Amino acid sequence: MLLAMIVHPASVQDRDGAEPLLRQARGLFPFVERIVGDAGYGGPKMAAVVARTGTWKMAIVRRCDRHRFAVLPKRCIVERTIGWISRNRRLARDFERHCRITCAFIRMAMIRIMLRRLAATPSA
Repeated sequence: MLLAMIVHPASVQDRDGAEPLLRQARGLFPFVERIVGDAGYGGPKMAAVVARTGTWKMAIVRRCDRHRFAVLPKRCIVERTIGWISRNRRLARDFERHCRITCAFIRMAMIRIMLRRLAATPSA
């Protein structure tokens, strides 16, 4: 499940928008020790952002160098979550004018997923 989320306009690079997201996550979940990102989050600029926002350990998941399909465990988590969110009709396309509305619909989609999982588990 998503712990923190910020939706940026397309003109903002993911790496540049990471600092407000990490600050939000640190405030809500100070016990988180490791963050996982893809190769776009590597480099000295991102390392400085990680150091400024808390005591994180940054793990970069890189694609397989071979030209064949390989499942990468941590990368699969992100892709699977995006797939779950995309099952909601309202989020299948980018129709929203404001980022905060998109953020609200993503939160509602994740709440819906959590509620379905909680309802499916038998009570003790």
